[in-house]
Amino acid sequence: MQRQTDRQRDRLAAQVFVCTNDRDADHACCADAGGEETLEAVKSWLRDRNAFWNPISVIETGCLGLCSENGTAIAIQPRDEWYSAVRPAEVPDLLESEFGPDAERVGAAYRRRQEASDSDAA
Repeated sequence: MQRQTDRQRDRLAAQVFVCTNDRDADHACCADAGGEETLEAVKSWLRDRNAFWNPISVIETGCLGLCSENGTAIAIQPRDEWYSAVRPAEVPDLLESEFGPDAERVGAAYRRRQEASDSDAA
């Protein structure tokens, strides 16, 4: 077992959890409400801004407890922001409100940490 906490804290500024839970039940589930499409929309938005994986990771997850037949559940950590009923078309507005139009609200903090880390290593 290897503890990787410090490495991940240095690499990541945020994590976006997107529910794609599928279940055979009478209750709504994110898989049936566009979970996969919403997941791809999140990844695409971040890739277009060069923020996918570093400094923002995207995690496909099971149930977040915000089930809705109207869309997918998303949680953004460590910001402790939770959304339900998110449709793929709403992803750009949601992520822009959280991270800025170019993901600069998280990217700038990440770049400052990276620059400090690089100067410490030199």
